[in-house]
Amino acid sequence: MTKAPAKPSLSGRAVFPADRAGKRRALLEAVESVADTLRAGADEAEALTTLPCATVEALSASGLWALKLPAELGGAEADPVTQLEVIEAVTYIDTSAGWSVMIGATSIGWPGAFLPDSAIGEVFAEGRIPRAAGIGGVTGTAAAVPGGYRLSGRFQFASGAPHADWLIAGARIEGSDPPEERMFVIPAASATLHDNWHVAGLRGTGSCDFSVQDLFIPAEFSWDRAILARGEPRRGGPIFRLGMPAFTANEHAAFALGGARRALDLLLEQARTKRRGHGAAASMVAERPVVQKWAAEADLRLRAARGLIVDLLEEAWRCACEGRVPEPFLQAKLRAASTYASDAGVEVATQAFRYAGGAALQESNLLQRYWRDVTAAGQHLAVSDAGYEGYGRLLLGLPPLDPMAANR
Repeated sequence: MTKAPAKPSLSGRAVFPADRAGKRRALLEAVESVADTLRAGADEAEALTTLPCATVEALSASGLWALKLPAELGGAEADPVTQLEVIEAVTYIDTSAGWSVMIGATSIGWPGAFLPDSAIGEVFAEGRIPRAAGIGGVTGTAAAVPGGYRLSGRFQFASGAPHADWLIAGARIEGSDPPEERMFVIPAASATLHDNWHVAGLRGTGSCDFSVQDLFIPAEFSWDRAILARGEPRRGGPIFRLGMPAFTANEHAAFALGGARRALDLLLEQARTKRRGHGAAASMVAERPVVQKWAAEADLRLRAARGLIVDLLEEAWRCACEGRVPEPFLQAKLRAASTYASDAGVEVATQAFRYAGGAALQESNLLQRYWRDVTAAGQHLAVSDAGYEGYGRLLLGLPPLDPMAANR
């Protein structure tokens, strides 16, 4: 497949305005430019269990996967609130595309920021921005050998793997003292993809497993996972000093808010024409007081959750712009707020589906897809109850935990 950046520079890399407002405008215009293609491919993504070629090409050409990539490599390197707005907007159009942009942006942003210079020329060959997929967790093992590592493991939920050029995986280094975890960048052609993505929600995201066995990875195609949390990039600006989970806390919140807002809007639209009940007792769904009350609460809950995460992201952004990694209390609060936004999204989408009645069961009714996909996203470890637990410990004066360690 041909892969061309949206706004090519002489080097063939995507370029974005340097100022925050201009960058935000350019990215949201990019979302609008691909909206028709995303809508047209949504049903095909469900059938294929991955994004169709036309959608993949449109997202590549738009530059949206470069959302978190360092500017010096042609990326947008957008601030965290702009990132939230972009993921939210794509998800509102199509959940599979929104999830894929969310995962793909981090999957190429991390290597762009943290790989040694010696690997950048190959990953970003001929100045183009490749597609990447993978996971941030550590589920593999690697043995140190001369010149690099021998990596083995099966890695789950690698969203976007079917259309990726490179795959990202985390592994523990055997025999390391103190224990070391590293992130590895793997040529997609060197991994085995498993056709196991047959699920109830997020069907179109291509989130299959991949595996490697005793695969040699040169040392320069890896980095110490600890530098993610410490915010020590080799290239790029403040977003890479956010640390973890602040660097990714906006993602699940954005997806949930965009998906739930679309579910709510679909219900409001259908409620104006749909009647429920029999005979003289039948009435428009919109005329039911219980639906009116719920609609108001749902709208306000989404606004409140969004306002909370935006405020916290702005606070973290100020820290990063001042050269400081946000402290553990703010990191824990961000993860808890992302979990809260996810829970709010699941509740709103579920109730929207319920009030739509039996008609929402039809595959032709888009509401059922948003309900399924927002609910499936809420199963992710990043927005588990551990997010609340970590923040609650600090509120109770207990010693802090690693904000990303208690995934359960």
